[in-house]
Amino acid sequence: MRALITGADGFVGLHLSDHLAAQGDEVIASATDITDRDALIAAFADAEPDVVYHLAAQADVGGSWDNAVETLRVNVEGTLNTLDAARLAGAERVLAVTSADIYGRVDPEELPLTESQPIRPVSPYAASKGAADMMCLHATLGRGLDVVRARSFNHLGPGQSDRFVASAMASRIVAAENSGESCVRVGNLAARRDFTDVRDVVRAYRLLMVGGVAGEAYHVCSGVDRSIDELAHILIDLATIEINLEPDPELLRPVDLMVLRGDNSKLRERTGWAPEISIETTLHDLLQHWRAQSNPIFSPENRGPS
Repeated sequence: MRALITGADGFVGLHLSDHLAAQGDEVIASATDITDRDALIAAFADAEPDVVYHLAAQADVGGSWDNAVETLRVNVEGTLNTLDAARLAGAERVLAVTSADIYGRVDPEELPLTESQPIRPVSPYAASKGAADMMCLHATLGRGLDVVRARSFNHLGPGQSDRFVASAMASRIVAAENSGESCVRVGNLAARRDFTDVRDVVRAYRLLMVGGVAGEAYHVCSGVDRSIDELAHILIDLATIEINLEPDPELLRPVDLMVLRGDNSKLRERTGWAPEISIETTLHDLLQHWRAQSNPIFSPENRGPS
């Protein structure tokens, strides 16, 4: 299978590229700006992909409050351009990654969320992903393009940017290990999220590309919600020094949803997928990633399996 990936140089894209190559797929990493419509159409035509994984996005939820216009342009206009480029290039199928953030504020009795949950976005990021999700449905119903939507909940793992909460805490803990400073700044520890290891996430993406139903949306999630506090304390337990958490108001978002938990039964039933990597292994590997940035002794080739 000849697979083109938008956003191939990003956190998830790099893991997806590795996974697809391991499965025997031919991987094409697209470096074209998805907001440059003409260039994107030309690049897809040259690549002649069988399938397209659309991962490229503005993914900073907190940053979207100050950059709403750019967020909408990248996530909505960029998705439209990608879908049109795939269709014009003759791609057989597109897997488009949207987000569980589109559901917005939810009541406890609505959990776990299913794919039929109403869309009630709170942040500009969530609104942009909701619009992108609808553009994907339009492409199937209105244009006849085979598009499968992956509504992903929070994912994490080695290589993730420190703009995201678990990776930010891991990077600060490693900085503290290196400096001997015991205090680590944190934001809202009460929020609960459904976290999945990125390596499990990319397995789900390929399974959906092969077995998902055109026009359908699927939750990619663990089905378990964990507090940021729980993640923080797992990371603390894995640290090499004693760590104290220090609340920092500057790390709080303008609006923070208290809890998100998804129902992954539709994905499981369609593909047989299930998460395999424990949260402890994920956070261990995340710490090792940040340690490797400052000390080569911690790089993966210099340690045994986690």
